[in-house]
Amino acid sequence: MEWLYMTMPIAGVNIFWPGLIILGLGVGIIGGFFGLGGAWMVTPGLNILGFPMAFAIGTDVAQMAGKSLISTLRHGRFGNVDYLLGITMLIGTIIGVEIGAQMVMWLERIGQVDKVVRWLYVVLLAVIAWIVFTDVVKRRQKERKAKEKNVEVDKLASGLDWGTRLQAIHVPPMIHFKQAGVYCSMWLPICVSLFTGWLAGILGIGGGLIRMPALVYLVGCPTHLAVGTDLFEVAISGLYGAASYTYKGRTELIAAIIMLCGAAIGAQIGVVATKYVKGYGIRVVFGLAVIGCLISVLLKLLSAEFPSAGALLNTLATIDVLGFVSAISIYITMCMVKGAQAEIAAKKLAAGK
Repeated sequence: MEWLYMTMPIAGVNIFWPGLIILGLGVGIIGGFFGLGGAWMVTPGLNILGFPMAFAIGTDVAQMAGKSLISTLRHGRFGNVDYLLGITMLIGTIIGVEIGAQMVMWLERIGQVDKVVRWLYVVLLAVIAWIVFTDVVKRRQKERKAKEKNVEVDKLASGLDWGTRLQAIHVPPMIHFKQAGVYCSMWLPICVSLFTGWLAGILGIGGGLIRMPALVYLVGCPTHLAVGTDLFEVAISGLYGAASYTYKGRTELIAAIIMLCGAAIGAQIGVVATKYVKGYGIRVVFGLAVIGCLISVLLKLLSAEFPSAGALLNTLATIDVLGFVSAISIYITMCMVKGAQAEIAAKKLAAGK
């Protein structure tokens, strides 16, 4: 079975190359659907497949930039991108990315990068999962109360309404993001992007894992616009991150190209699927994806703590991350196919009349 493995010349490790294709295609679909670079799955996924953590981060940032750019162009056609909001957020993101990248280099020098990054992933994924499902529960409670009063809940309303409170803080300069329908202090998106940029640099993510929820819950952006705007911001900041990690010699371009080929196809599927699945449908699937990734990272941490069971736990971690990526990708693809079929049927019915 040696033909299933290939040597990465820069990282100097043997990698199960079909795993790279699965990650690329699957994360392309998932990233296009959720508005994320998908690195929150790819970085731990690459590490689980055998890449040292610093190389997993750098390689993922490189493939993420190209894939996000493809998704952004498609979302732009659907009117799902607020370019002014995305450009504003770049101010904080670029600063945050470089701070995070420098921290990774420091952690690598002291031999703590794998442990620290994995635990940061665990904490972050747990918090995101809690926020998403708390929001869904609160939203359903609002819907039940509205039904009892025979009124309808605003389709754009969230269960967690932090955005309205933060928009009320008028610290000049104030700015109106027309596409997103948001009027707030310019410092709100800049502060959000500074934090997510730091995460992008230290975890190897585009920041989308927390930026998309932050745009929804903190800035008050509608979900479908948060998806497209986030991808635009991820694409630009990802190009900077890729250049930074490549300069530091921590990018495996062969692996990035292999994944990008699959991601370019998958991104098209994911973006089109958002046309048929809106709002809370996206959020629920997103929460399940986060939980799946959290389980894989915990298994990897346990393998380091219990060396005797390391082989078994590493195998389970690999199966988990690839299994979740595949399962969610198939679900999103099915949503796209069913939505397209329903749209075609509706058009035929209208034409028949």
